[in-house]
Amino acid sequence: MIGQFLASWPLFAQVYLTAWLIALVLSLVGVLVVARDQIFLGAAMSQSATLGIALALIGSSALPWLRFDSLPAILAVGFSVLAAVLTAWQGDQRHDSHEARTGWVFLASSSGAILIVAHSPHGLAEIQRLLSSSLIGATTTDVWMFGVCALGTIVALTVWHPQVLLLALDPAMGLAAGMRMPRWHTALMLWLGLVVGLSIRASGMLYTFGCLVLPALIAKNLCREVRPLFIVAPCIAVSLAGIGCVLADATDSPPAQMTVALFSLALALVWLIRWWRVHTSR
Repeated sequence: MIGQFLASWPLFAQVYLTAWLIALVLSLVGVLVVARDQIFLGAAMSQSATLGIALALIGSSALPWLRFDSLPAILAVGFSVLAAVLTAWQGDQRHDSHEARTGWVFLASSSGAILIVAHSPHGLAEIQRLLSSSLIGATTTDVWMFGVCALGTIVALTVWHPQVLLLALDPAMGLAAGMRMPRWHTALMLWLGLVVGLSIRASGMLYTFGCLVLPALIAKNLCREVRPLFIVAPCIAVSLAGIGCVLADATDSPPAQMTVALFSLALALVWLIRWWRVHTSR
C-alpha cells in the first residue's frame, strides 16, 4: 500500500501536499471556531464562497473580458469574508441573533449558487464538484499559497498566543486587559474568510468544512485546556489527511471524502470512549 502510494507521488504530489496544508491551516483556525461555539459559521462561509465561484463562472461566460484564472478565487475569498462580516455583525439582538444570521447566509448562498448556474451545464457541474469536494486538479500554486497561509497562521498564533486565547475564551477579560476586541474579532473573521475561500476553490465544501471543525472537535474531547488544542488539532488533521490519501490511492477513492470519513470515524470513537469512561466510573 505504501509502495503504491509512493509510486503515485510524481503524478499527485500537488494534490497530496495541498490536502495536507489545507488540513493544517484550517485545523489551526478551526480551534478558534470550535472554542467560540461557531461551528455552523464554517458551513455558512463555505457556501458563501461557493456562491462567489458561481457568480465568477456566469460572469466570465457572459462577459469575456472577465475571463481570467484568478477570478473564481477572488470572488470565493470576497464572499467568504463578506459572510464572516455579516455573521459577526452585532445588529439588533432583540430581533436577530448570530445563529439566525449564520443560518440565513448558509441558506441564501446554497440556493443562490445553484439557481445562478442552473442553466449552465458547465457551471452546474463545477458547483456540484465543489459541494461534493475534489482535490484532483490542485496545482503547484495551491501548494505555495497554502504553505504561505500555514506559515502566516503559525507565526500569528505564536506571536499573539495570549491575545488569541482571550479572544477565544474570555473576550470580557480581554477588554479589561486593554485589548481592542472588535479589531481582534474582525481580524479573525477576515483571516478565516481568506483561508476558507481559498480552500473552497481548491478542495470543495466538504473537505473545507471537515478540516475546519472535525480535528478541533476531536482535540477538544481529548484535551482539558484550550492551549494544547493548537498542537493536537493540527497533528490529528495532518496525520489523518496523510492516512486518507494513502487509503484513497490504495482503494481508488476520492482523497477528500476518505479523509473526512476518517475524521468522522475518529470523532465517533472519541465520543464512544468518553461515554464508556463516564458510565464505567459510576
